[in-house]
Amino acid sequence: MADNSYSAGHTHEDVPLEKRIYSLKTINPPKSAKVLAYWVIGIMFFSFVCLFLPWQQNIEGVGQITALTPQDRPQDVQSAIPGRISEWRVKEGDFVNQGDTILILAEVKDDYFDPDFLKRLQEQLGAKEEGIDATKTKVDALNRQISALESGLVFKLSQSQNKYLQARMKVISDSANYEAEKAGIVFAQRQFKSFDSLFTAKPVPLISQTDWEKRLKSLQEAQAKLVSSENKYGIAKNEYLNARIELSSVEAEYNDKISKAQSDKSSSIGYLADARGELSKMKNKYANMEIRNNQYYLTAPQSGYIVKALKSGIGETIKESEPICTIQPATPSVAAEVYIRAMDVPLISKGSKVRLEFDGWPSLQVTGWPSVAVGTFGGTIQVIDYVDSKEGKYRVLVVPDKNEPWPRQLRVGSGVYAWVMLNDVPIWYEIWRQLNGFPPSLYEDPDKAKEDPKKKSGHKMKVKVKK
Repeated sequence: MADNSYSAGHTHEDVPLEKRIYSLKTINPPKSAKVLAYWVIGIMFFSFVCLFLPWQQNIEGVGQITALTPQDRPQDVQSAIPGRISEWRVKEGDFVNQGDTILILAEVKDDYFDPDFLKRLQEQLGAKEEGIDATKTKVDALNRQISALESGLVFKLSQSQNKYLQARMKVISDSANYEAEKAGIVFAQRQFKSFDSLFTAKPVPLISQTDWEKRLKSLQEAQAKLVSSENKYGIAKNEYLNARIELSSVEAEYNDKISKAQSDKSSSIGYLADARGELSKMKNKYANMEIRNNQYYLTAPQSGYIVKALKSGIGETIKESEPICTIQPATPSVAAEVYIRAMDVPLISKGSKVRLEFDGWPSLQVTGWPSVAVGTFGGTIQVIDYVDSKEGKYRVLVVPDKNEPWPRQLRVGSGVYAWVMLNDVPIWYEIWRQLNGFPPSLYEDPDKAKEDPKKKSGHKMKVKVKK
């Protein structure tokens, strides 16, 4: 009651300090609570300090093991010709050397059923070549005939021209004789007329009958010579006309013979060209048939392992260019085929370092601290595709690091998980970036950073914008 009255008569400020904290002194907290408080404070302090520790940014990617060069990747062995499987020489899992026979095919086209088909083609080739040789001989003979006709034309024209000139000169000569005889007959007639008047003079003839008869005989001889000269002149003109006609006919006759020989030559040359074309086609067919005979034996294009037979059984028919089996090269140049997001492509370049985790190889990977990773392997980016491959992602080929060889047991097609290592940043920045979904920061051009490793990551890359 005293306490109550005391409490009722006085305010809180009037109570002494010792009495006010006395209730707190009577409370004794448990020891475990103090330990927990110390641990919480220590963990919070440690976490705060860890926020300022360095963290290496990275880009994640998933892919599979492949070969760096296309020739080292699994390939399908195809048949160049259609056929029917006659015999298998290998089984799945076998190792084959380049050129080893995988299987034997039998023919399915009726055009090639004849076992002596190549022999028949060879006989046809021989017959065609003999025909071509005979045509060549005919062309040579026609060339000689044309040369002989041209030479004969020149000789005959020269002969006819000489004959023509002779006839012309004879016409001129006979024409002159004829004119001379015409003048001589006039003179003979005038003389005979004078002698005839003297012989018929009255009362007594002034000349004897003998002289008169001589003049008459001279006139008759002159008339006979005129007729003979006229006949010769006519014959000479006819011979001249005949020589002229012969000159023209000789040229036409020889030109006709030469034209016919040239026509025969052109026909032979045309046939020769066609025959050569047919011969070339037959040779092509013969060569194709020889190659086709070799295609019946399907051989390995390179050394490797028979992975899978896509056709099976005996007697199964396959089409042209149809895959028969898959072969894996024996010693491929292994690389990791990793796909990354398009937004991360500008942050990487050829030569960037990569950490990889392979399927079947236990590992412990701390992405921000690659130095404490266990079971991962190093790699270097070799190829970055210029176009997206699938689902908007870009393909990156990673080759083994020279200082960290990859396991020899890796096989093409096994899975791989990769981290492309970037810049060092504080842990608090990386947490903030992950919470906001931002991409890793691009402080500088990756290619320039690789060329000049002394550059600090805190320097931002300057970008010039053209106005």
